Amino acid sequence: MSRRADQMSSVIHRAAQSVLNAGFGDPRLDGLMLTITSVKVTADLRTAVLNVSVLPQDKERRALAGLKAASKHVRRQVGDLVSVHQLPEFIFKIDKAAKRQAEVLDALSRVRAEEEQRAAKLGEDAESAENTEPAHEPSREHHQ
Repeated sequence: MSRRADQMSSVIHRAAQSVLNAGFGDPRLDGLMLTITSVKVTADLRTAVLNVSVLPQDKERRALAGLKAASKHVRRQVGDLVSVHQLPEFIFKIDKAAKRQAEVLDALSRVRAEEEQRAAKLGEDAESAENTEPAHEPSREHHQ
């Protein structure tokens, strides 16, 4: 990516996140947390792909539909925030990398919880074994 495209990506990223944070009254986006994870501007500066993370994740389709419908509105508001001669067209995409990362973190949490349960069970088993072992008493020899 060219230096100019990198700069444009950075400017659009900050401004577009600001616009999304302010909201714009689309009921499909109400109550959702939208985070722009990355912006990639093509070398010719005509197109910007905005990758978005959506929480809760089960609302991604609805959010993407809302963002696509509002893309011209978002672009116009971003244009009001930045001083750029020609602003690229916006294409919104769901960030699959963020979703995969969340899935990996969730899997790691489950594994950690299982290990803690297993360790606790081993500790309980060891403790119960100590309590059930017969105590050794000194042997008494009978003298005749």
